Parts: sequence; structure tokens; C-alpha cells
Amino acid sequence: MTDAAFLERLLVADEAAPPRPADADHLGWLESEAIHILREVAGQCRNPALLFSGGKDSLVLLRLAEKAFRPGAFPFPLLHIDTGHNFPEVIAFRDQRATELGERLIVRSVEDSIAEGRVVLRDAAESRNRHQSVTLLDAIAEFGFDACIGGARRDEERARAKERIFSFRDAFGQWDPKNQRPELWSLFNARVAPGENVRVFPISNWTELDVWQYIARERLLIPSIYLAHTRPVVRRGSALVCVTPLTPAHDGDLVEQISVRFRTVGDITCTAPVASDAASLEAIIAETAATTIIERGATRLDDQTSDASMELRKKEGYF
Repeated sequence: MTDAAFLERLLVADEAAPPRPADADHLGWLESEAIHILREVAGQCRNPALLFSGGKDSLVLLRLAEKAFRPGAFPFPLLHIDTGHNFPEVIAFRDQRATELGERLIVRSVEDSIAEGRVVLRDAAESRNRHQSVTLLDAIAEFGFDACIGGARRDEERARAKERIFSFRDAFGQWDPKNQRPELWSLFNARVAPGENVRVFPISNWTELDVWQYIARERLLIPSIYLAHTRPVVRRGSALVCVTPLTPAHDGDLVEQISVRFRTVGDITCTAPVASDAASLEAIIAETAATTIIERGATRLDDQTSDASMELRKKEGYF
């Protein structure tokens, strides 16, 4: 057979092939990819953990893990690094979901790291978000985890977009964006030396819109603060800052009662809501489809200062 005839045969076969899953069902393709990644972790890694905070992305990971491994138990525990300043609605939801699934939940607290002198705050009001790195690295060493699975997505923030799906961390828990492994043809290398680990991001290729559409499709319950509700806030630049005992209003601040929701949840001291009337999943999906501001752009205050940038924190060990 001539080269031309062989090429023509390949083209005919390609035209006759059934449509790829991405063409037929976008969410189905993303789900299949993520399940494959989770099973790769289970197959290649000796002692992985799944980071679960109760937030929307980690709730999606739980459903994907159910589809990957049920009716058996998950081949890894759930791990949460608690700053001690998380929204109580999210912590309650975290505990509820872990109990419902019957899976082991390990919680390690930045508060304990402070008490042990492992974390030193500049002042009591400082955000604890970046200090999670210390507590996370201590937990990895304590349990000997060689992989940590998380719900980070590439569309969240510029530094996130530099991540591989299997993102290598050295023996100090640090990330070097120039020292990562190729992932051609979705082939993943999880081999690590003692003390090293990988952070694995099964929903890297998802967007915020994909996450909300999947939550709606799977009818997943979510913490109430993701839906519109009235909350006291003050305006700081372009951001809305919740008025709480941890983040009180300053002298001269105008406290407003505004309908808001959260696009992302983290430490109370650095997580801002957005003005919204979206009180249902359908309304959130419509609002998300129309927005032009990235998820963390106006909602994570610690990402907006150079000394606490995401890339710098990731190099220090942050997830």
C-alpha cells in the first residue's frame, strides 16, 4: 500500500469513528478524565490523601471518588488543614459529608501550629491562610503521604495555570514550576523518593462553570453560603468584606446589609463575597456564565498583595 493510500484509509476511518466523548458530553468527558486520574493515584501511590474542606471543588472530588471506587471504601483518607478561622457553615458541612460517606477525616489545625511555635503571626489580625503551608507539610510528614489530591483548577488564578495534573514537590515540600514532569498522552509519573510528594489535581481542566453545572447535574448539596443571603459588609476598594468578630468594621466604615454569595470559601479574614441575588443553582450557573472576573480575582484578598501572592506561597509549600 502506498503512503497516499494509507493516509486516505486513516482519514476514512477517522470520519467513520463515533464522536469523542468531549463532542457528545462535555461534563461526561471531564468526569471520565478525573476518574481516570483518581484511579492512577490509587494505582501508583503508596499512601495518598484527598484534601477536603467542604468547599464546592472538594465536594465535586468526593462525588468523583464515589464513582471511581464505590462500593468499596476510598483508598485514601480525607484531610483538611483548618485555619481556625473558617466559616462555621462550611466546617459543619465538611463534618456532615464525611460522616454520611463513612470515610476517615483527618483534621490538622493552624491553631495547633501556632501553639507549638511552628507558625508565628505578625499580629493577631493577620490572615492565617498562607500559614496553612506549615501545617500541611507537617501533616504530610506525620502520616507519610506521598500524594495529596486537591480541587485546584487552572482557571482560578495565573499560578494555578502553571501546574501539572501531577505536580511534583521536593523533599522540602516546595514547588518549582520549572521542575515538573511531562504529561504527554495523559501518562502520569507519580514516582517520588522518600520525603517527596505530588499534589494531584483531577479537575485541572474544569472551569468554575463546569463545577457548578456538575453540581447541578449530580444534585449535590452545598454549604448555604454559596447561595445568595443577606450579610453585613463594608466596601474595601472593589471588594466586599464581611463584618465578623474576626473582621470588624473600622471607624468611619459604612456597614451595609447586602445580598451576597461566595464564589470561593477560605479563611474568613481573606475571603470576600460578591453582590448577588442568585439563590439557586440555576441562577448561579447563569451568573457564572456571564461574569468576566476570574473566581479569585475579587474574592481572595490575600491573592492581591505581592508578599502573599499565590505563586510565592506555592513555592513555600502551599496547596
